[in-house]
Amino acid sequence: MNSPASSVPAGGRYFEDYLPGSVQIFGSITVNEAEVLEFARRFDPQPMHVDPEAAARGVFTGLIASGWHTAGIMMRLFADNFLSNESSIVSPGVDELRWIQPVRPGDILRIRVTVLEAKRSQSKPDRGMVRTLIEVLNQNDIVVMTVKPMNLMRCRPTA
Repeated sequence: MNSPASSVPAGGRYFEDYLPGSVQIFGSITVNEAEVLEFARRFDPQPMHVDPEAAARGVFTGLIASGWHTAGIMMRLFADNFLSNESSIVSPGVDELRWIQPVRPGDILRIRVTVLEAKRSQSKPDRGMVRTLIEVLNQNDIVVMTVKPMNLMRCRPTA
């Protein structure tokens, strides 16, 4: 089910536009080997991420992106397409981050976002908490990562 948020540009969305049960798909970003290597060398220097020859001999039989790199790609897609610069306040965290399948150079990633819950704050009624399920999909529609973030969003201003 598409939500009203899909017809409102990301920058113009407010809490009221994020309806529980709505599903939207956004993307895409192509994963390239140079970025996989650069990210991993800086932040996750394990052989399966930084050494193509060692990775070829490993359990994944080839170079794979760090899960944290995949999370960064997901965040870029989420920030560009789902969150609103106008109404997004902060995220108090995420639940259930899972790396399900390896991501390889050449994969094309997109996200499927399902709004799980949208609850207005009782103490601060000008905002609400939006909980979502984000599934990162590759070009074959295989889910490679899931995460459940929470985002505090401003409500639409009243006239």
